[in-house]
Amino acid sequence: MRRHPLLWLAAALLGISAAYLFWGLGGDSWRFVLGLRAGKLAALLVVGASVAVATVLFQTVAANRILTPSIMGFDALYVLMQTALVAGLGITGFALLPAGPKFLIEVTALVAASLMLFGTLLGRGGQDIVRTILTGVIFGILFRSLAGFLARLLDPNEYAVVQQASFASFSRVNAELLPWAAGLAGIGIAGAIRLAPRLDVLALGRRISVPLGLAHERMALLTLGLVAVLVSASTALVGPVGFFGLIVAGLAHGLTRDPRHAVLLPAAAMIAGVLLVGGQTLFERLLGLQSTLSVVVEFAGGMFFLWLLLKGRIR
Repeated sequence: MRRHPLLWLAAALLGISAAYLFWGLGGDSWRFVLGLRAGKLAALLVVGASVAVATVLFQTVAANRILTPSIMGFDALYVLMQTALVAGLGITGFALLPAGPKFLIEVTALVAASLMLFGTLLGRGGQDIVRTILTGVIFGILFRSLAGFLARLLDPNEYAVVQQASFASFSRVNAELLPWAAGLAGIGIAGAIRLAPRLDVLALGRRISVPLGLAHERMALLTLGLVAVLVSASTALVGPVGFFGLIVAGLAHGLTRDPRHAVLLPAAAMIAGVLLVGGQTLFERLLGLQSTLSVVVEFAGGMFFLWLLLKGRIR
């Protein structure tokens, strides 16, 4: 019975993906259009799966369902890195950076920073939710303040480049980065699925998991590293995505009613794909791109976050 939600989600994802690819397809240039749509579809699926799995993993380490990597400062650090690169290299130097090596350097920096910033989760911070939130919020504010300070030193053209990298756009996908991001996301998601039984034990908390034989600190560090890899893969493709992971993780818990990560992780990834592909289909085919999906996602995610706080459903 527990497999039924995954089967229904898989069928829904296949149907929505087919609609996105073939809706309104015709004319002599259908091969060209289909190629463009296929690349964008792949990017949406990579971003959705990366954000979903990263959020579930982060909530497992933090033992809290209102925390996401974006709330804790991951996206702010990414924006700071982009701003510093533009300020140091200029528009031309920034544009000439090789996309692949630049992406790998960003991933390495995010992984290293995540292990330092959220080391408090390995001690009392994993149980002290208030201290965990304050730590992430403070660092996030610090990164945003530094990025804002650097942005004031830029000329209008350089600032426009930074702004383009600071906001998510599901219509603008860097095709050159897609193989790199897909490869890293695949490694991260495969690693998370492989570690699913250990993640189930990790979710029990340090006091219970250590007597059960789990190397809690090492497992938490590894999980945070996977989170950083997945977040960097998604932000490199479309930009920072704030509250989307919170919505997806909440829906995965509600639909599956199963605490096992072997079920939660694929369910969250498929829910994210359904929402992103379905939303992009709606905005492109029916609304004519009169609005942007990222704005709706951020608004809905913010409302969902406030609802969780008001209801007290943080565990």
